[in-house]
Amino acid sequence: MSEGTFTALRTQLQEAATEFADGPGALEGILLGIVEDVDRAVREPLEIFPVCHHSPASALAMARRLREKQPKVVYLELCEDMAPLLTELRNCRLPVAVQAFATEVDGFPAEWSPLSVVAPITEASAEYQAIAYALDTPGVELVLVDRSSDHVYQWDARGTEDAGPADPDAPPAEEEAALHGDAVGVEIGDLRPRFAELEEHLLRHGRVRHWSEWWHQYVELPLGDSDHDTYRQVMLLIGSLFRRLAPGDPHRVRVDEDRERYMWTRMREHLAATGTDAADCLYVCGAFHAASRVAEFGVDGTDTFEIGPRSATKWQHGLIPSSHAAIEAQFGLAAGSVSIAATQWAKNVGRTRVEPYRLTGQAGVKKTRARKTAAAVPVPSAVPPSDRLTGFLRQQPVLDPLDEAELLGWSVDIVRAARRAGYLASTADAIAVFETSILLAGMRDRAKPTPYDFQDAAVTCIEKDSVPGRRDVRRLVEIMMGGDRVGQVGYDALPPLARDVHDRLAPLNLRLQQRGVQRALLDMAGQPELGSCSDVLWMLKYLMPQGAARPIMGERRLGERPIQESWDLALGTHQRALIELGYEGVSIEQVLEQRLRRAAYGPQATTATVLAAVEDATLYLRGRRLADELGTRALEVLSAERGVDGAPEVLRRVRRLLAYYRTSEPVLPPWIESFVKAGYAHYCTLLPTAFTDEDATVRQVAAMLGFLFSMEGLALSLGCDRTQLELAVAQSHPQDPSRTALLWAARTQLGHLSRADLRARCDELLANPMVVPTYPRYLSGFVHALEPVPSLTDFVVEAVSNAFGRLPDPVLLPWLPTLITTLRSSGTELAPLLIREAGRTFPGRLATLDEWVPPWRTLPQPQAAHPARHPDGNRPAALLAAHPATCNAVAGLLGCDGTWESADPGPRGAALAGRYPETGVALEVLLSDA
Repeated sequence: MSEGTFTALRTQLQEAATEFADGPGALEGILLGIVEDVDRAVREPLEIFPVCHHSPASALAMARRLREKQPKVVYLELCEDMAPLLTELRNCRLPVAVQAFATEVDGFPAEWSPLSVVAPITEASAEYQAIAYALDTPGVELVLVDRSSDHVYQWDARGTEDAGPADPDAPPAEEEAALHGDAVGVEIGDLRPRFAELEEHLLRHGRVRHWSEWWHQYVELPLGDSDHDTYRQVMLLIGSLFRRLAPGDPHRVRVDEDRERYMWTRMREHLAATGTDAADCLYVCGAFHAASRVAEFGVDGTDTFEIGPRSATKWQHGLIPSSHAAIEAQFGLAAGSVSIAATQWAKNVGRTRVEPYRLTGQAGVKKTRARKTAAAVPVPSAVPPSDRLTGFLRQQPVLDPLDEAELLGWSVDIVRAARRAGYLASTADAIAVFETSILLAGMRDRAKPTPYDFQDAAVTCIEKDSVPGRRDVRRLVEIMMGGDRVGQVGYDALPPLARDVHDRLAPLNLRLQQRGVQRALLDMAGQPELGSCSDVLWMLKYLMPQGAARPIMGERRLGERPIQESWDLALGTHQRALIELGYEGVSIEQVLEQRLRRAAYGPQATTATVLAAVEDATLYLRGRRLADELGTRALEVLSAERGVDGAPEVLRRVRRLLAYYRTSEPVLPPWIESFVKAGYAHYCTLLPTAFTDEDATVRQVAAMLGFLFSMEGLALSLGCDRTQLELAVAQSHPQDPSRTALLWAARTQLGHLSRADLRARCDELLANPMVVPTYPRYLSGFVHALEPVPSLTDFVVEAVSNAFGRLPDPVLLPWLPTLITTLRSSGTELAPLLIREAGRTFPGRLATLDEWVPPWRTLPQPQAAHPARHPDGNRPAALLAAHPATCNAVAGLLGCDGTWESADPGPRGAALAGRYPETGVALEVLLSDA
């Protein structure tokens, strides 16, 4: 292009800058710099095609230009490592997203994991037109030139320490809007002002609400029918304007410029390696990057950008389903803008008669009759394009005449949809929407109402104070304009794991790729082959998000196999999660094993979490290999723990595993025997400290005692010493009332404290006015004691009944809420024992309640012991004197050498005690109480 192509435009902009800025200065530099950027990009030998992401005008101009130019090489702004996946797009229903995924990071912070990069693709996008043309045209090469997925995170890491996953406190998105999850979006053709004041200025003077509406009104519609040169120069102008007015964020500017250096370096490398003529190539990139000013710009760039190596992170690549709402949520577009763009794309194709490119065999595309079109004639490169910017900027806005039939159809359709959604809409509302749309368009200086004007009119005329159904009027308009179209990845494009899941669930005869919930009924008794389907479904429930596979009837427990099950399946809705499972392994068994190992060997693993992994491995994988390995790991973790936080969970899971192994295995696994021995010694060592530790709860101490008492028989048979437990209990001296009651229960179980003594201590507590306010805490300890000593259930019922029977209401009512709260929070699992015992103890009829006597009041009272006397008055020792041989033999064994007394009836030293026995009895009672 000649140097004087934009001379007239430069002169006009210079005069305008001088007039509005009172002399040359910054404004003149900006305006003339924009023209320089456009001129530079247009004169580049390698044709640059600027686009805007998901823009119907860009897609239409791309299809028209590809048929005219027929390039041999298409350079596309997309991550270079995603190239092998593009051929699988023909097996999918758009929109879908190309994804790079990494679960295990090497070279990035661990908290960033998992890493995910997505590039969504819709039919109404210039990128898809270029991909379809390159893949289906023989002799055409498609080259992706943007930075790799690994460099995306590398360049984020060098600029900020907070890059990575999204804010976990952010409100959850809707299901369709969350299809991309926390993935980083590749901004192909991102075109939006980065200068907040500029965007606000454009929205205010354009009389629109958001950027998507401004772009539709002032860019999409004017460029919809423009020729190639006009489209190209206008897009370059917009890209240069936004680039020059962007704020100077150092990190973002450096990333943008490095991306441009990266892409031009890759293109020059390809041209040098293949010897392709730059005139036969087409470079598709965002308009923001097309107006680049880096030194590496162009095939004749002066500098060479040094591309750093990738990290050691292993990336997996695949296709995941996308949706219009997901694209809008990830790239900050207005709700419904992508659906409106899809509708506009269909109108442009029908109006201009341009035949777009579609991949052969593309799913979800209606087959159309091939139109007879003349052969494309490439545009001669010798003919330089003229200046189209001056004419475009000077022309008056073309008033699009009002299409009353279209607007009337919209009004009728929205009223029909509103009535189905529960609104009380009528024909009068349709007329009001029609007239209001025209009124709003006139107020905004538009001859024809846009879809956004119609949406505002519908909300104004139909929306009421409350939404009667699931969707409001704004959402109904979005659906009517094209809906939130959700893509689908075809079976052939799925990873091996996903295909394996579909194959193994084939006996269910369900359309698993269909979105929505489907009911599956499994009768394993009549169809034993469905048992393998049940195994797959339970593993999917463990691995996938909630709702993907939800059991309605049936459950899986250790040692149990259900004969019938009912499931709600939504694998089509959660297709992305199933695909990402395929990045972790080739089968769901492998992925499940990896996750169990990760949970057991993680830095935060506890004994309870490792035992949970053992149980899950036994439950889902049906094998002893992994369960034994993880059981050995549980023994290691238990030996290293110094706290008792997980004692309740450890007790619950060990009991369950022991019950399972005792009923299903001939002998116990070696690891669980070692675990019981180590756990017995471990908890005996920690018991005295736990009784006085303020951080340990009563439930945790009770769980420790439960482990020791319930595992005592097995532990003693394996070589443990009961003396260790007795010493641990003897060394425990708690001060808290609830723990004191727990200690009393433990001593009762060991035989160191009788029931009578325990009952006497409780009576003493109730008789002491200073202790009565803390009595509920003693009861709380007794309730928790039912875990290690379930035989005390009747005593706990007795203790509670005595409190209710003996205490007056002014004393009982203040601590009654504390007792109830304790039972609800801490005794939920133990309350059924108390209820069952109370039902057995108390009378079943109200009439017998007055005459009922508690059984603990009818117990025989302990009697004082009296010395036994022989009826004839002789002493019991007379028998020994009559048969001295036995006593002499015992004395000889003991090494005693003595003589026998004479049996003459003289006075004895014990005669006084025999004469006055009351003194001996009183002394015995005194010594026994002490």
